[in-house]
Amino acid sequence: MAIDDLLDEHEQSERVLAWLRSNGAGLIGGVILGLALIIGWQWWGSRQARADMQAGNDYQAMLDSLAAKDITKAQSQAAALGDTPYAPLAVLDLAKAQVDAGQRDAAIATLRGAESPNPALQQILRQRLARLLIDAGKAGEALQVLGDADDPSSLEVRGDAHVALGKREEARKSYSEVLAKLDVASPGRRLVELKLTDVGGSPAKPEASI
Repeated sequence: MAIDDLLDEHEQSERVLAWLRSNGAGLIGGVILGLALIIGWQWWGSRQARADMQAGNDYQAMLDSLAAKDITKAQSQAAALGDTPYAPLAVLDLAKAQVDAGQRDAAIATLRGAESPNPALQQILRQRLARLLIDAGKAGEALQVLGDADDPSSLEVRGDAHVALGKREEARKSYSEVLAKLDVASPGRRLVELKLTDVGGSPAKPEASI
């Protein structure tokens, strides 16, 4: 190997060593930070998995209490679920058990303020509450709970609230909107048609398929 080549390699080595001396601390710190992030993420994931498993076990324990007809115990267990994904499901199960036990007002209290980040589940919570409010003679409040929801189930409940308030024209409008959104083969379509007929409406005949 030529002397010039040896000098070039030596010079390059010296440059590398100089760079390491200048930047070594930052490089090591970056590696340590990266490792800390990886370890932290794994720890958080493991912790979250344990929390989800515990919440699932707590939810099952609440269901067991409902099966044993111990609504009082189930109520405290449902409250303990906090903001876990099982909390809205626990509210629905608890409210149903309360209704079945003749505790309608308690079911209303259970459903009030219940929230879910899942839009579909949130609609179900509001619809259940609205139906109970109608049954309790609070149809006006039921309409407030439903807000401007325009899915078929919410529209049907809105129609029921209008019927309870004696507003037949508004009820016809709501039921007609439901039928416009429901498929001809929908299992609930016939019931909505009967409701529309009861308030003086006339269900439109489905168009014949070609």
